[in-house]
Amino acid sequence: TFTITPDEGYHVTDVLVDGSSVGAFESYTFNDVVANHTLTATFEINTYEITVTQGAHGVIAPAGTTSVQHGSDRTFTITPDEGYHVTDILVDGTSVGAFESYTFNDVDANHTLTAAFAINTYDISVTQGTHGLIEPTGITTVEHGNDVTYTITPDEGYYVLDVEIDGESVGSMESYT
Repeated sequence: TFTITPDEGYHVTDVLVDGSSVGAFESYTFNDVVANHTLTATFEINTYEITVTQGAHGVIAPAGTTSVQHGSDRTFTITPDEGYHVTDILVDGTSVGAFESYTFNDVDANHTLTAAFAINTYDISVTQGTHGLIEPTGITTVEHGNDVTYTITPDEGYYVLDVEIDGESVGSMESYT
């Protein structure tokens, strides 16, 4: 009986007995030996699959399932759609944080990679002078790409002298979107 042991990260692909394939085994027994024989084994590196699942509003590249050889590294790029950001990356179902790339180092098993995305939000702060009101007041949180309209109402007997957006004058108006 001969034991056929592949190196770490490899597997037996075929065993030849006297030049003929007998399959991929990790042991072979010669029974009732009455002549000379040869035993040859061939080995191949293991490959593993990394399966990508991406949430809406972004992509992971490469997408789908990627084959990786034992001991290799594989980097994935995570790109949110415009106006979105990465909220979490799950590797084999476990959160690893929010990044725009992830590398599997020294791969020795199958893995999964999932990314979740969320829309960006922005705060608009209102500062109003005396003798009038801007509505909505305070801080308004707006999702990327949405509109918000502000109504500027002077007190009785007053008028809007000027409106500034991010420190820049946009003139006199009673509404701004």
